[in-house]
Order: sequence, then C-alpha cells, then structure tokens
Amino acid sequence: MKKHALTSAISLFILLVGAKAQTKISGRVLDVSKHPVVGANIFIKDSYDGATTPSDGTFTFTASDTGKAMLVASLITFEKLETPVVLAGKDIVLTLILKEAVNQLQTVVISAGTIEASDEKKVTILKPLDIVTTAGAQGDITGALKTLPGTQQVGESTGLFVRGGTGNETKTFIDGMVVANPYFSGLPDVAARGRFSPFLFKGTIFSTGGYSAQYGQAMSSALVLETQDLPDRSSASAALSSVGVGAGINKLSKDSTAALGGDLNYTNLGPYYNLVPQDVKWDVTPVFEGGSLFFRKKVDDTGMLKFYGYTNYSQLGLSRPNLDSTNGYQDHFVMTNHNYYTNLTYRDNLSGSWKYYLGASYSYNQDDLKPDNLQIVNTNELSQGKVLLTHSLGSLSLLRFGGEFQDNRDESDYSSPAYSYKYKIVDDYTAGILETDIFITPKIVARLGARYEYSSLQEKANMAPRTSVAFKTGKNSQISLAYGEFYERPETRYLLEKPSLNYERATHYIINYQIVQELRTFRIEAYYKQYQNLVTTLPTNLQFPADSLHNNGGGYAQGIDVFWRDKKTFHNWDYWISYSYLDTKRQYLNYPELAQPIFAAPHTASLVVKRFIPSLLINLGATYTYASGRPYYNPNNPVFLGDRTPDYNKLGFTASYVRKYGNAFSVFVIGVDNVLGTDNIYGYRYSTNGEVRAPVTATAARMFFVGIFLSFGIDRTQDVLNNN
Repeated sequence: MKKHALTSAISLFILLVGAKAQTKISGRVLDVSKHPVVGANIFIKDSYDGATTPSDGTFTFTASDTGKAMLVASLITFEKLETPVVLAGKDIVLTLILKEAVNQLQTVVISAGTIEASDEKKVTILKPLDIVTTAGAQGDITGALKTLPGTQQVGESTGLFVRGGTGNETKTFIDGMVVANPYFSGLPDVAARGRFSPFLFKGTIFSTGGYSAQYGQAMSSALVLETQDLPDRSSASAALSSVGVGAGINKLSKDSTAALGGDLNYTNLGPYYNLVPQDVKWDVTPVFEGGSLFFRKKVDDTGMLKFYGYTNYSQLGLSRPNLDSTNGYQDHFVMTNHNYYTNLTYRDNLSGSWKYYLGASYSYNQDDLKPDNLQIVNTNELSQGKVLLTHSLGSLSLLRFGGEFQDNRDESDYSSPAYSYKYKIVDDYTAGILETDIFITPKIVARLGARYEYSSLQEKANMAPRTSVAFKTGKNSQISLAYGEFYERPETRYLLEKPSLNYERATHYIINYQIVQELRTFRIEAYYKQYQNLVTTLPTNLQFPADSLHNNGGGYAQGIDVFWRDKKTFHNWDYWISYSYLDTKRQYLNYPELAQPIFAAPHTASLVVKRFIPSLLINLGATYTYASGRPYYNPNNPVFLGDRTPDYNKLGFTASYVRKYGNAFSVFVIGVDNVLGTDNIYGYRYSTNGEVRAPVTATAARMFFVGIFLSFGIDRTQDVLNNN
C-alpha cells in the first residue's frame, strides 16, 4: 500500500520554463551596510522571470511581460522588498537595499525539539517542493520526514516512529485540529502512506519533542500542518501516471477575497503489478478513490475562514504462507476502508492586541478487515472544537490561552462462524491551554505553559507543564533548552477492553544548538525521555490471567540528532545529511523485561542530494538511507529480542523534465525507489514451534514511477527558483 501513486501529491510538481526577452533588468542587491547580498531572489511578481544573486550581489534577467509590474527581492533573514517598474522594452538598472527582518530575525526563536518550515524568517527545513523532490519519499510527507534526524526507517508498520516512540505516539494536526486517521489503512506487515498532498500546506512544523501546550495526546512527536491561504490566481491541474489519474481546480473570485476548489483522483495498481513482479500475492489489487473540497474566504483585512473536506475509499487484499501449515495453506487478508475528514477554522483580530482562533472538525473512519473466516469492523468518529485567544504583551511577548473538546466514539465488531462480540466506548475529552512567550531580551526568550486534560471514559485528569528557553549566542546561532510532560490515552483496542486504564506518560529533556546562515543550516540536539505507565498485556496474577491489561510498563530513550543542509557551496546543488544515535529500552505490551523495541535502530543516517540543470530544464535527485539492524523476536533464542536484522540500505532516484505548451505547464517525472534492489529485512515471522521462519520485507524489490502532470493558469517557477 505504501507504494501507491502520488497523483495528488506530485500533480503540482516542479515547473520551469524559459521566456523570450523583452525588457532587460539588472542591478545589484546590498544590505544597509552596502555589503553585497548573496542568494537573494529577484523576480517579477506573478511571473516566472527572475534571477538569484551570486557572491557580488549582482543580477541580470529579462522580463517577457509588458506594462506596470512589481519587482520583488526576497531572502530569508531580510524583509521582502517590492519595487514598482514599467516594462517597456528599455533596460532597467536598479540598486536594491534589503533590510534585516529585525523583529523575527534578530530575536531568538524556540527551536528545541522543533524543525519548522512555516515561517521563512525562522528555521526553514523542508518546504512542499522539498518533499515532492526528495527521491524515495514518493511525494509522501512522512516519507520525506524520514530523511530528517530523530526518525526511524520502519517499513512494516504505519506511522512516524520518532526517538524511541511508537507510530501511535506521533500525532498529526491540520490547522490546529488533530487528524484521527492521517494514514491510509494497511494490512499486516505493509506500511501505509499518508493521505494528504504536501502542496495542500504552506507550512510544516515537525516537533520531535518538547512541543507547545497547544497540542496534546502525543507522547513522542507532533506533526503540525497549516493549509494554504488564498491562491494568487485561478488554476487547474491534471495528472496521468503509471498507477492512476487525477484532476483538480482552484477558482479565485474576481475580487480575490475567496477561493473554491477541489480534486478527484483514482489509483489502481493492477496494471502496474501485471508489469512489475511483486514479492507478495495480491488477492485484491490496491484501489483508491478519493476527492477533496476546500473553500477560503478573506473577511475584512484580518480575518481568514478556511474549510477543507476529504473523502476516500480503498480496498486491497493479500495472502501469505501459513508457517504452521504443511500443505501450503495461505493466510488471507482483505481490507476495505471508508474515510471522511472535515476541518473548519477561523482566525481574526478581536481588538487591539487580541487575536482569536476558532476551530471545528469531524472525522469518520471504518476499517473492514477480513482475515480468513474472521471479520473485524473497527469504526471511529471524532468530533472536536477548539478556541484559542492570543494577547500581545508588547512587540514580541504574548499570552495564549483557550480550550479544546473532543467527542470520541469507537466501536469494534468481531464475528466468525463460531462466535461474535462487540465493544463500544464513548469518551468526552476536555483540555485547557495556558502558555506565554516572554522575551526577557531580544536574545533570550522563555516559553512557559501547561495543559490540563480530562477523560470522561477513564475518569482521570492530568496537568502537563512545559517549558522552553532559548539564548541567542551569535548573529546566526542559538542554544535552546526544553522540558515537558506529555500524556496520551492508551490505544483504543486496549480501552475497549479496560476503560479504566491510566494515561501513558513521557517526560522530555532537550538541549539544542543550531546555526542558520546564508542557505546553510546546522543543528545538533541531545535528548532524554523517561516513559511511565505504559500499557502491559502480560498477566500479573496467574490466578486471574484474563486480567492482563495494566499500566505497569516504562522505559527510556536517549540520543543525539545531527542535521546539516547546504544550498550554497555548489551552484544549483542542494543536499542535506542527517544522523541519529538512539539508545532506548522499554517494557510494554507483552515484553517480559526492559528491552530495545523491535522498531528502534541505534544508528540511522540519510544523504539527500538534488541537482538542478537550468539549460536542460531538468531536476535530478537521489537519496541514500542507512539504518543499523533492529531487534526481532526469535522463539529459539532464550535472550528476549536478542537477534538483529541485517543493516538497512536503500537508494532512491528521481528525475523531472519541464515543458510549456501555451498556458499549460507539463512535468514529465520518472522515479525508482530502492534502485539497487537491496533485500531489506524488517523482521521475521515464525511458526508456532519455531522451526519455520519467513522474512518480513517490502512488497517488491523496487518501485518504478512514470507520470506526466499538467498545470493550467499558474506555474510554480518562482518556487523552484527560490528552492534552487
């Protein structure tokens, strides 16, 4: 399932074209001290004509439009400069002076545990174009995030595994609202990809720990996504690939205050599987049908109303050998999924220094799993509302407070020829939020906050204090510290059986040092996490073995993450290197003792390289990922989880070629995942007697992708220029 198409994600892929010159524009970009500014992007607004300044700050390009226009100069750490020009075929020579963005740039920012890409004046790591141009990520947000430090290369389970935490310990938020089912539903030992296109979002905050009190019920990590505002103009898109088709439209109102749009997509992996051999037997080839609808409305000068709705249907099924069978019997699994998600938010200024945010969302998910003669139907409904008030305390400091309510309804229905039973629970979850950012000086900021939570099902409350402090050590460097308590409800499958279980808990300690300077980023971060009240499933009293669910587990995770990105040293090259060291042990579920969990590798590293060739209008990308062996259970070894899988190695490649046909911009894309066909093993399955085993691997040695994507009425050339 994780191989399914990127028809919605790459449909807005890199678009580059050349244009016939009419007006030559040249000049130089300087800072207020008259020093050349390197790497500034100079372009005509709402066009694809522009250039980037080299070491001497000069620029030269030609503009194909005519008439009045706006010349824009932008660079991270500087305020954007817009200069009116008249394009009439005569040469234009300008000297542009950029001012440093004093309030956002020269002040320190909270960065401990957080990789942010939503505000270019802060720490930009990954933008939407970074995600879809990262080889091996297949246009999936989670796939791209796995190239960043702190993440694990887990290919057999769905979710984002961060710093010794399970996939369930990372939560996804869209415009401040939690997403109950951010991934497609998968089958045993087959990881599923994320549901949402990266181009839906203008910003991404990936917090590997120590995150804001605004977000809860995630012990390890928070992925915070913010959707796009109003588009610059109306547009449409279409896609045809080796695995499916898709189309979308985005209509801007005449007064540019509202936009309505949506998309439809269909993916069928059957034809692809007929051409490319698979390592599993697909009884039902994966089919995905979906669509989305969005509405944006600017209210007055400060208000923004956003609506996003999404629906998807999927079906897939496979079979694998039953290791206890002597006559070749196969175990069969078929999954059918229906998913709906809606999100409505409104932000505005209340009066003076007050701002407010209102949010509401509803999601519905039903998984119908049929393993052989058993049918398991899991249904989840989540309704939530949220209100947040923000009060400015001077030019930089602020106070935020508010509340959140969630109505969770979960139902599981098990049936077979021999028996049937049903579980159903309802949980009203309430949270209170209080947090303040205090700038002691422009170089020292402290964030003090707390989150109160109460579950009606568990009849338990908690108070989670969180604190972060950051010190600016130089013009481009800083140190950040963070501490926090993070709680999470046990997984629904355990609450269905025992609603009285307590919250699981993790305590985070983080220290971070980073330098961001001239298209280069360096981060190093050390952390320690202490786990408490983890759910265990082993009986504690042999006289009552049915009572096996308790909060007797615990553990720890500690390590170091390193990240380096460089877009400056080599012209038209972009690369980043990440490395993570993880030392973790936990006792939970059926673990009889503290042990390194099966999803945790001590060493993980990634190298991502991208090369843009302007003369050929080609982008090339390659990603190499390494992870040391992970533990797996071997019933023949008396040492619990004493065996290790082979090391993980994977190389991915992607290339795109761009052409323009009238008002249509086309992108031809090819990609290969696991180019070398490395036989990566995620673990092993054993027969009951331990005499037979089978490796758990990807569903195919390689994944090939070929597609053409069309965009009408708008191009992303300037995005690409800014990205290269």
